[in-house]
Amino acid sequence: MRHGDRTRGSWLTLVAMIVVLLVVTEWSYWPTTVSLFKEWQRNDDYSAGQLVPLVVIFLLWRERKALRDCQAKPSWVWGMLLLLLAQAARLYGLLFMFESAERYSLVLTVAGLVLIVAGWQVFLRLKWILLFLFLMVPFPGRIHNMISSPLQRIATTGSVFLLEALGVRVSQQGNVVTLNGTLPLAVAEACSGLRMLTAFIIVAAFIAYMVNRPRAQKVILLASSILVAVLCNIVRISVTAVLMVMVNADVAQKFFHDFAGLVMMPIAVLLMFAEIGLMDRVIIPEADPGQGQQIVSARARSGSSGNAAQKGT
Repeated sequence: MRHGDRTRGSWLTLVAMIVVLLVVTEWSYWPTTVSLFKEWQRNDDYSAGQLVPLVVIFLLWRERKALRDCQAKPSWVWGMLLLLLAQAARLYGLLFMFESAERYSLVLTVAGLVLIVAGWQVFLRLKWILLFLFLMVPFPGRIHNMISSPLQRIATTGSVFLLEALGVRVSQQGNVVTLNGTLPLAVAEACSGLRMLTAFIIVAAFIAYMVNRPRAQKVILLASSILVAVLCNIVRISVTAVLMVMVNADVAQKFFHDFAGLVMMPIAVLLMFAEIGLMDRVIIPEADPGQGQQIVSARARSGSSGNAAQKGT
Protein backbone atom coordinates (compact mmCIF):
# COMPACT_ATOMS: atom_id res chain seq x y z
CA MET A 1 0.00 0.00 0.00
CA ARG A 2 1.32 3.43 -0.90
CA HIS A 3 2.02 6.07 1.74
CA GLY A 4 -0.65 8.38 0.30
CA ASP A 5 -3.27 5.64 0.55
CA ARG A 6 -2.29 4.90 4.16
CA THR A 7 -2.49 8.59 5.04
CA ARG A 8 -5.88 8.93 3.38
CA GLY A 9 -7.14 5.82 5.16
CA SER A 10 -5.96 7.07 8.56
CA TRP A 11 -7.68 10.41 8.00
CA LEU A 12 -10.91 8.70 6.98
CA THR A 13 -10.74 6.64 10.17
CA LEU A 14 -10.10 9.82 12.17
CA VAL A 15 -13.04 11.61 10.56
CA ALA A 16 -15.28 8.62 11.28
CA MET A 17 -14.23 8.66 14.96
CA ILE A 18 -14.92 12.39 15.20
CA VAL A 19 -18.37 11.97 13.63
CA VAL A 20 -19.25 9.15 16.06
CA LEU A 21 -18.06 11.17 19.07
CA LEU A 22 -19.97 14.25 17.91
CA VAL A 23 -23.15 12.17 17.55
CA VAL A 24 -22.69 10.81 21.08
CA THR A 25 -22.00 14.32 22.39
CA GLU A 26 -25.10 15.70 20.68
CA TRP A 27 -27.17 12.90 22.19
CA SER A 28 -25.82 13.76 25.64
CA TYR A 29 -26.40 17.50 25.16
CA TRP A 30 -29.73 17.19 23.35
CA PRO A 31 -31.76 19.16 25.96
CA THR A 32 -29.13 21.91 25.90
CA THR A 33 -29.20 22.02 22.09
CA VAL A 34 -33.01 22.20 22.02
CA SER A 35 -33.08 25.08 24.53
CA LEU A 36 -30.38 26.87 22.56
CA PHE A 37 -32.37 26.52 19.33
CA LYS A 38 -35.52 27.82 21.02
CA GLU A 39 -33.55 30.80 22.32
CA TRP A 40 -32.42 31.62 18.77
CA GLN A 41 -36.04 31.47 17.57
CA ARG A 42 -37.73 33.54 20.29
CA ASN A 43 -35.02 36.09 21.09
CA ASP A 44 -34.23 38.43 18.21
CA ASP A 45 -31.10 39.69 19.98
CA TYR A 46 -29.43 36.31 19.49
CA SER A 47 -31.11 34.98 16.34
CA ALA A 48 -27.82 35.36 14.43
CA GLY A 49 -26.32 32.63 16.62
CA GLN A 50 -27.98 29.94 14.52
CA LEU A 51 -25.68 30.91 11.64
CA VAL A 52 -22.55 30.02 13.64
CA PRO A 53 -22.72 26.20 13.23
CA LEU A 54 -23.25 26.60 9.47
CA VAL A 55 -20.29 28.98 9.22
CA VAL A 56 -18.15 26.55 11.23
CA ILE A 57 -18.97 23.73 8.80
CA PHE A 58 -17.93 25.96 5.90
CA LEU A 59 -14.66 26.94 7.63
CA LEU A 60 -13.83 23.30 8.35
CA TRP A 61 -14.43 22.44 4.70
CA ARG A 62 -12.18 25.35 3.72
CA GLU A 63 -9.40 24.06 6.00
CA ARG A 64 -9.66 20.46 4.81
CA LYS A 65 -6.39 20.48 2.85
CA ALA A 66 -4.42 22.09 5.68
CA LEU A 67 -5.87 19.58 8.15
CA ARG A 68 -4.68 16.66 5.99
CA ASP A 69 -1.12 17.94 6.40
CA CYS A 70 -1.43 18.00 10.20
CA GLN A 71 -0.12 15.08 12.21
CA ALA A 72 -2.91 13.46 14.22
CA LYS A 73 -1.36 12.59 17.59
CA PRO A 74 -3.99 12.26 20.34
CA SER A 75 -3.41 14.24 23.54
CA TRP A 76 -5.27 12.24 26.14
CA VAL A 77 -4.12 14.13 29.23
CA TRP A 78 -5.00 17.65 28.09
CA GLY A 79 -8.11 16.45 26.30
CA MET A 80 -9.44 14.73 29.42
CA LEU A 81 -8.64 17.81 31.53
CA LEU A 82 -10.65 19.96 29.14
CA LEU A 83 -13.50 17.44 29.19
CA LEU A 84 -13.48 17.45 33.00
CA LEU A 85 -13.61 21.25 32.97
CA ALA A 86 -16.54 21.11 30.55
CA GLN A 87 -18.44 18.63 32.71
CA ALA A 88 -17.73 20.69 35.83
CA ALA A 89 -19.26 23.72 34.08
CA ARG A 90 -22.20 21.57 33.03
CA LEU A 91 -22.74 20.30 36.58
CA TYR A 92 -22.59 23.86 37.90
CA GLY A 93 -25.23 24.89 35.38
CA LEU A 94 -27.49 21.97 36.30
CA LEU A 95 -27.19 22.53 40.06
CA PHE A 96 -27.62 26.30 40.04
CA MET A 97 -30.01 26.58 37.05
CA PHE A 98 -27.37 28.51 35.09
CA GLU A 99 -28.23 27.62 31.51
CA SER A 100 -25.30 29.50 29.95
CA ALA A 101 -22.80 27.26 31.77
CA GLU A 102 -24.35 24.18 30.15
CA ARG A 103 -24.15 25.82 26.72
CA TYR A 104 -20.53 26.87 27.16
CA SER A 105 -19.69 23.37 28.37
CA LEU A 106 -20.94 22.02 25.02
CA VAL A 107 -18.29 24.07 23.20
CA LEU A 108 -15.61 23.02 25.70
CA THR A 109 -16.59 19.39 25.19
CA VAL A 110 -16.14 19.69 21.42
CA ALA A 111 -12.71 21.28 21.96
CA GLY A 112 -11.73 18.49 24.37
CA LEU A 113 -12.77 15.83 21.88
CA VAL A 114 -10.59 17.44 19.21
CA LEU A 115 -7.60 17.19 21.55
CA ILE A 116 -8.32 13.58 22.49
CA VAL A 117 -8.86 12.38 18.93
CA ALA A 118 -6.53 14.57 16.85
CA GLY A 119 -4.03 16.20 19.22
CA TRP A 120 -2.41 19.60 19.56
CA GLN A 121 -1.42 20.21 15.96
CA VAL A 122 -5.00 19.88 14.73
CA PHE A 123 -6.32 21.72 17.80
CA LEU A 124 -4.06 24.72 17.18
CA ARG A 125 -5.05 24.72 13.53
CA LEU A 126 -8.71 24.88 14.56
CA LYS A 127 -8.36 27.16 17.59
CA TRP A 128 -10.04 30.17 15.99
CA ILE A 129 -12.88 28.06 14.64
CA LEU A 130 -13.42 26.57 18.10
CA LEU A 131 -13.44 30.06 19.62
CA PHE A 132 -15.92 31.11 16.95
CA LEU A 133 -18.31 28.47 18.30
CA PHE A 134 -18.71 30.49 21.52
CA LEU A 135 -20.49 33.20 19.50
CA MET A 136 -23.52 30.94 19.07
CA VAL A 137 -24.21 31.08 22.83
CA PRO A 138 -26.37 34.01 24.02
CA PHE A 139 -24.90 36.23 26.71
CA PRO A 140 -25.73 35.25 30.29
CA GLY A 141 -28.56 37.30 31.78
CA ARG A 142 -26.29 39.47 33.94
CA ILE A 143 -23.99 40.32 31.03
CA HIS A 144 -27.03 40.92 28.79
CA ASN A 145 -28.36 43.51 31.24
CA MET A 146 -24.92 45.11 31.63
CA ILE A 147 -24.70 45.58 27.85
CA SER A 148 -28.31 46.28 26.88
CA SER A 149 -28.98 49.26 29.17
CA PRO A 150 -25.85 51.25 28.17
CA LEU A 151 -26.54 50.49 24.49
CA GLN A 152 -30.07 51.79 24.94
CA ARG A 153 -28.81 55.06 26.48
CA ILE A 154 -26.12 55.49 23.83
CA ALA A 155 -28.67 54.89 21.05
CA THR A 156 -31.04 57.49 22.51
CA THR A 157 -28.37 60.15 23.15
CA GLY A 158 -26.68 59.58 19.79
CA SER A 159 -29.99 59.83 17.95
CA VAL A 160 -30.80 63.11 19.72
CA PHE A 161 -27.41 64.53 18.71
CA LEU A 162 -27.84 63.47 15.08
CA LEU A 163 -31.42 64.77 14.88
CA GLU A 164 -30.36 68.13 16.29
CA ALA A 165 -27.60 68.27 13.67
CA LEU A 166 -30.26 67.63 11.01
CA GLY A 167 -32.36 70.52 12.29
CA VAL A 168 -35.11 68.55 14.01
CA ARG A 169 -36.38 70.07 17.26
CA VAL A 170 -35.99 67.32 19.81
CA SER A 171 -35.94 66.83 23.57
CA GLN A 172 -34.92 63.81 25.62
CA GLN A 173 -36.28 62.38 28.84
CA GLY A 174 -34.56 59.14 29.72
CA ASN A 175 -35.01 56.83 26.75
CA VAL A 176 -37.98 58.78 25.34
CA VAL A 177 -37.38 61.36 22.60
CA THR A 178 -40.00 64.03 21.83
CA LEU A 179 -39.96 65.31 18.25
CA ASN A 180 -41.11 68.88 17.54
CA GLY A 181 -42.60 69.02 21.01
CA THR A 182 -45.50 66.68 20.18
CA LEU A 183 -44.34 63.34 18.76
CA PRO A 184 -42.96 60.90 21.36
CA LEU A 185 -40.47 58.26 20.22
CA ALA A 186 -39.52 55.64 22.80
CA VAL A 187 -36.20 53.87 22.34
CA ALA A 188 -37.20 50.57 23.94
CA GLU A 189 -34.83 47.83 25.06
CA ALA A 190 -35.56 46.01 21.80
CA CYS A 191 -34.17 49.07 19.98
CA SER A 192 -30.92 49.08 21.95
CA GLY A 193 -29.02 47.57 19.04
CA LEU A 194 -27.97 44.39 20.84
CA ARG A 195 -29.28 42.35 17.91
CA MET A 196 -27.07 44.33 15.54
CA LEU A 197 -24.15 43.99 17.92
CA THR A 198 -24.29 40.19 18.12
CA ALA A 199 -24.86 39.84 14.37
CA PHE A 200 -22.08 42.28 13.44
CA ILE A 201 -19.58 40.59 15.77
CA ILE A 202 -20.30 37.24 14.08
CA VAL A 203 -19.90 38.78 10.61
CA ALA A 204 -16.73 40.64 11.63
CA ALA A 205 -15.22 37.47 13.10
CA PHE A 206 -15.95 35.60 9.86
CA ILE A 207 -14.43 38.36 7.72
CA ALA A 208 -11.39 38.61 10.01
CA TYR A 209 -10.83 34.87 9.65
CA MET A 210 -11.18 34.91 5.87
CA VAL A 211 -9.08 37.95 4.95
CA ASN A 212 -5.32 37.63 4.63
CA ARG A 213 -4.19 40.41 6.95
CA PRO A 214 -1.85 40.77 9.95
CA ARG A 215 -3.34 39.69 13.26
CA ALA A 216 -3.37 43.25 14.60
CA GLN A 217 -5.62 44.37 11.74
CA LYS A 218 -7.95 41.44 12.37
CA VAL A 219 -8.24 42.40 16.04
CA ILE A 220 -8.99 46.02 15.08
CA LEU A 221 -11.64 44.85 12.62
CA LEU A 222 -13.31 42.65 15.22
CA ALA A 223 -13.25 45.36 17.89
CA SER A 224 -14.58 48.00 15.50
CA SER A 225 -17.70 45.89 14.83
CA ILE A 226 -19.03 47.19 18.16
CA LEU A 227 -18.70 50.79 17.00
CA VAL A 228 -20.20 49.94 13.60
CA ALA A 229 -23.23 48.33 15.29
CA VAL A 230 -23.77 51.36 17.55
CA LEU A 231 -23.48 53.84 14.66
CA CYS A 232 -25.82 51.84 12.41
CA ASN A 233 -28.42 51.67 15.17
CA ILE A 234 -28.21 55.43 15.78
CA VAL A 235 -28.70 56.07 12.06
CA ARG A 236 -31.66 53.68 11.95
CA ILE A 237 -33.41 55.38 14.90
CA SER A 238 -32.68 58.85 13.52
CA VAL A 239 -34.08 58.05 10.07
CA THR A 240 -37.15 56.54 11.74
CA ALA A 241 -37.64 59.79 13.69
CA VAL A 242 -37.31 61.90 10.54
CA LEU A 243 -39.91 59.74 8.79
CA MET A 244 -42.26 60.19 11.75
CA VAL A 245 -41.93 63.97 11.45
CA MET A 246 -42.07 64.22 7.66
CA VAL A 247 -44.43 61.34 6.74
CA ASN A 248 -46.25 59.38 9.45
CA ALA A 249 -45.72 56.87 12.22
CA ASP A 250 -46.81 53.86 10.14
CA VAL A 251 -44.19 54.46 7.46
CA ALA A 252 -41.54 55.04 10.13
CA GLN A 253 -42.49 51.79 11.88
CA LYS A 254 -42.28 49.80 8.65
CA PHE A 255 -38.89 51.33 7.86
CA PHE A 256 -37.52 50.50 11.31
CA HIS A 257 -38.65 46.87 11.36
CA ASP A 258 -38.54 45.92 7.67
CA PHE A 259 -36.38 47.98 5.35
CA ALA A 260 -33.70 49.07 7.84
CA GLY A 261 -33.32 45.53 9.15
CA LEU A 262 -32.41 44.35 5.65
CA VAL A 263 -30.17 47.28 4.74
CA MET A 264 -28.07 47.63 7.88
CA MET A 265 -26.13 44.40 7.45
CA PRO A 266 -24.90 45.13 3.88
CA ILE A 267 -23.96 48.64 5.01
CA ALA A 268 -22.02 47.20 7.95
CA VAL A 269 -20.16 44.76 5.66
CA LEU A 270 -19.25 47.61 3.28
CA LEU A 271 -17.99 49.67 6.23
CA MET A 272 -15.82 46.76 7.38
CA PHE A 273 -14.26 46.30 3.95
CA ALA A 274 -13.75 50.05 3.72
CA GLU A 275 -11.97 49.84 7.06
CA ILE A 276 -9.72 47.08 5.72
CA GLY A 277 -8.84 49.27 2.73
CA LEU A 278 -8.14 52.21 5.04
CA MET A 279 -5.85 50.12 7.22
CA ASP A 280 -3.94 49.00 4.12
CA ARG A 281 -3.29 52.66 3.29
CA VAL A 282 -2.54 53.91 6.80
CA ILE A 283 -0.70 51.00 8.44
CA ILE A 284 2.78 50.44 7.00
CA PRO A 285 3.68 46.73 7.05
CA GLU A 286 6.85 45.77 8.87
CA ALA A 287 9.80 45.01 6.66
CA ASP A 288 10.86 41.40 6.39
CA PRO A 289 14.31 41.09 8.07
CA GLY A 290 15.30 38.31 5.68
CA GLN A 291 14.38 40.40 2.66
CA GLY A 292 16.38 43.35 4.03
CA GLN A 293 19.41 41.10 4.56
CA GLN A 294 19.11 39.88 0.96
CA ILE A 295 19.08 43.48 -0.30
CA VAL A 296 22.16 44.35 1.77
CA SER A 297 23.99 41.24 0.51
CA ALA A 298 23.08 42.06 -3.09
CA ARG A 299 24.40 45.60 -2.68
CA ALA A 300 27.58 44.29 -1.10
CA ARG A 301 28.11 41.89 -3.99
CA SER A 302 27.44 44.68 -6.47
CA GLY A 303 29.96 46.91 -4.73
CA SER A 304 32.58 44.17 -4.69
CA SER A 305 32.07 43.55 -8.40
CA GLY A 306 32.46 47.27 -9.12
CA ASN A 307 35.68 47.48 -7.13
CA ALA A 308 37.08 44.46 -8.89
CA ALA A 309 36.25 45.97 -12.26
CA GLN A 310 38.01 49.22 -11.32
CA LYS A 311 41.11 47.32 -10.21
CA GLY A 312 41.14 45.37 -13.49
CA THR A 313 41.15 48.58 -15.51
